[in-house]
Amino acid sequence: MSTHTLDHSLRRLWALDKFGYSLRVLIALTGSMVLCWWLGAMQWLIPLFLGIIASALAETDDSWQGRLRALLVTLGCFAVAALSVELLFPYPWLFVVALALSSFALTLLGALGERYASIASATLILAIYSMLGVDQRTGAPLGDGLGLGLDLWREPLLLVAGAAWYGVLSVLWQGLFVNQPVQHGLARLYRELGRYLALKAALFEPLRQLDVEARRLALAQQNGRVVAALNGAKELILHRVGNGRPGPKVGRYLKLYFLAQDIHERASSSHSPYQALAEAFFHSDVLFRCQRLLRLHGQACEHLAQAIELRQPFAYQAQYREALDDLQDALQHLRIQSNPAWRGLLRALDALADNLGNLDRLLSDASNPDALAEAQDSSLLDRAPRSLKDSLERLRLQLTPTSLLFRHALRLAIALAAGYGVLHWVHPTQGYWILLTTVFVCQPNYGATRLKLLQRIAGTLLGLLIGWALFDLFPHPLLQSLIAVVAGVAFFATRATRYTLASAAITVMVLFCFNQVGDGFGLIWPRLFDTLAGSLIAGLAVLLILPDWQGRRLHLQLANTLSCNGQYLRQILQQYRDGKRDDLAYRLARRNAHNADAGLSNTLANMLMEPGHLGKAADTGFRFLVLSHTLLSYLSALGAHRGEALPAAAASGALSDAALQLAESLEQIAQHLAQAQPVAIYSEAEEQLAQQLEQLPDDMEERQRLVQSGLALVCRQLAPLRTLAAHVLKAPATLTTP
Repeated sequence: MSTHTLDHSLRRLWALDKFGYSLRVLIALTGSMVLCWWLGAMQWLIPLFLGIIASALAETDDSWQGRLRALLVTLGCFAVAALSVELLFPYPWLFVVALALSSFALTLLGALGERYASIASATLILAIYSMLGVDQRTGAPLGDGLGLGLDLWREPLLLVAGAAWYGVLSVLWQGLFVNQPVQHGLARLYRELGRYLALKAALFEPLRQLDVEARRLALAQQNGRVVAALNGAKELILHRVGNGRPGPKVGRYLKLYFLAQDIHERASSSHSPYQALAEAFFHSDVLFRCQRLLRLHGQACEHLAQAIELRQPFAYQAQYREALDDLQDALQHLRIQSNPAWRGLLRALDALADNLGNLDRLLSDASNPDALAEAQDSSLLDRAPRSLKDSLERLRLQLTPTSLLFRHALRLAIALAAGYGVLHWVHPTQGYWILLTTVFVCQPNYGATRLKLLQRIAGTLLGLLIGWALFDLFPHPLLQSLIAVVAGVAFFATRATRYTLASAAITVMVLFCFNQVGDGFGLIWPRLFDTLAGSLIAGLAVLLILPDWQGRRLHLQLANTLSCNGQYLRQILQQYRDGKRDDLAYRLARRNAHNADAGLSNTLANMLMEPGHLGKAADTGFRFLVLSHTLLSYLSALGAHRGEALPAAAASGALSDAALQLAESLEQIAQHLAQAQPVAIYSEAEEQLAQQLEQLPDDMEERQRLVQSGLALVCRQLAPLRTLAAHVLKAPATLTTP
């Protein structure tokens, strides 16, 4: 193998998203295993491994200073949780009350942000790990009032030591490779943008029988993944910028992030209904030219993602420019034919070609992001609480049954208390695994819980079968210890994307760890029973305790989508008055509109997994998603063509009044949806406005024409949106206030 090939292979391995995470876990587990073998203290292995797992679950992205602060808080929470279990374990009634209250409080901490949610969840998991250790150490019937003995300190110390060992590795890694997560985040973002552009290109297929609605639905769902990647990349950069000025490397990544925002706005733009374009230019190759250019742009985003991951230069290829020139030639050929029926559509194609040309320029700029001008406003919105007062206020707002987080916290607390009662009633072997399964399976909504429940059970069955086979194949203790380490690494490498495999891996790890100090074969049936029992409790809790049926919240999600689109339109109008300026207010309105679109897509996906009639409204919801995403694409087109301010007469006259009227209509429909009030299906004022906006004299200034035609497209979306909104409110499942 040549040096170049080896270097490229190593770069690709290093670029894997989970490589660093998996390597840290591998070092931590291997180090603990070697220590226990060397000292001849294999009884330490299980608590050390469990401490490492809990610490890795609590890990979130941050600078090394932030990670160090988070680690100290995490270790403090772990120590308190482990000692509390030791002290309260002999007193069942006191223990179950503390378990319910602590699980409720820890879950509510998720209101403060992802970092706090991860630490709180890991603390609860470590507390259950402590229960496993105490129960195993006493070897006595549950709740028989045994004294704490001399081992009060040992289990908490080992658990916290394992957590601290992994935490030190994490802090060192963050210090040495501070920007690696940003590279992964940006690469993921550009990869999702590439897929979005590929799906957008599919809309330009000039077929009369093309199922445009199905392709728009796929595009809307992919948009949700792009938005999630944008939000993730922003948080990664924000953790490194903070309140200060970014350094050269982070500044480069920040420019790439803003570039991705611009690409997304232009990629999500629509300038005319695609059916009309396909019908008019069916015998021309112009739509194929548009399709080819969009596909090339999608490939360019994929190549840029790979270049960022491998830390290699991105080469802007000449074929992109050639494809753009071919499109311009095709347009010129259509202009020469001077078909009067094409006049309006040709202007739409001109705007589309202009947008594609700017998209091409943005991708060209990505080959040298350091040369890009600094953004006028490079501030990023930090949603983390700013003070103790802010934190307490956020928690106070969650203390209501209408809060989804409150419902989940209450549900989890009751489920754990019920699980504790079951294990005292049945007295199963390793009964605290019931609680552990309940924590992992119980999710905030029915759809997610159902999916996790099936994956957990299937993964556990698979892991038990694999473990049973490997026990016979590899009876040597050293080989079994290596299998335990590999299984632990596999759990963390797959837990976010392939939870069934992750469940199988953690089951294998548990079996082989216990086999180091006892009989792993004897755990197979208890593990299966406890998984089934814990999953059943979690499923019943989500089904019966303040269930969060997405169908009953659909009208609220639709209202939020339209309201955010209205605010986005207001910000676009402000840009046309003052001139293009990507300030925080505009970027926030744009991001909120796309977040709402993505949130609606996620809500509908969860509705499909809900039982009975509650999922029937999803059909209407998906049609609404197609319409709202089309509306958002028209707004994005208006945003993409911002530039110098429009003349004062246009920006403050009829166009301004029309844009404000459209924004008010969107917000009015949203208000009626949110309050479950009837929505008028037809509006005479909106019909008149649409006809007025569609009057485009030949002598109209081109930019004004573009804005007015874009507003006309937005206006034409209101009638079908009103119809579907009224239909949603008539469905019984959507009228229940959560």
